[in-house]
Amino acid sequence: GITRVVVGAVDPNERTFGRGIARMRAAGIEVEVVNDPASLALIERFSFVVAGKRPFVTLKMAQSLDGYVAPSPGTYQLTGPVARQIVHDLRAEYDAVMVGAGTVRIDDPLLTVRPHVTRRKPYARVVVCETAPVPADRAIFATPAQAPSGAYRRTIVLAPAGARAEFAALEEVAEVLYVGDPWACQLDLAAALEALRAADISSVLCEGGPTLAGRLLEARLVQRLVWFVAPQFLAGPQAIPVLAGASLAERANGWNFERFERVGEDLMMTVRIPHV
Repeated sequence: GITRVVVGAVDPNERTFGRGIARMRAAGIEVEVVNDPASLALIERFSFVVAGKRPFVTLKMAQSLDGYVAPSPGTYQLTGPVARQIVHDLRAEYDAVMVGAGTVRIDDPLLTVRPHVTRRKPYARVVVCETAPVPADRAIFATPAQAPSGAYRRTIVLAPAGARAEFAALEEVAEVLYVGDPWACQLDLAAALEALRAADISSVLCEGGPTLAGRLLEARLVQRLVWFVAPQFLAGPQAIPVLAGASLAERANGWNFERFERVGEDLMMTVRIPHV
């Protein structure tokens, strides 16, 4: 008895694109396709993944009012409890959380979802090693104590293919994906993301650090930003800037700053970056 159907967004998968609409119209049902922004937002990650070879990347960063992440190298709690809980909720929405080797060496993070959230496929933690391995005794390689068996896959290490000898020891504690040409001694980030997609990772939440964040933005490999600003000033001779080692002039052209929201004592911005 259905006579009319309104479609919010068409399935972007080429294997099924428009076939359901065609079947309904052939059966005499009136079909209207509206391309509603809210509907398109619901399938944002899926649309990106089916159109290319890389996972959808959201970059989460936090900074002080003057643009730093810490007053000196080392672990520093910048944002408040509300913002930190939002980050844990975000982790549960993505296939993997990713950080750079510097963050693992200095902060030794767990990068777990707390509290545990049951997922369709195991959760992954990813370490980007652009030139050299991280110590094998870091917390990111340990099985989370509070998680059920099988909730996490082995931690993934992205390494340059030309450095197999240096990374061989990590193969005992991690799934090492060697990226690039056999003689490559520095990591190609675009190729590394393609390697993650080939390893069944469709979406990535990158939590820095500053060097990895800057390089990802410079290479236009980020599709969405979640950016926190804490009401602190941290400038000093050893202060760590929120972005490092990248030239980002004019990169914000066309960015869609969607929301500015107070979360506890902090500010959260969400930004959609046009797909390139």
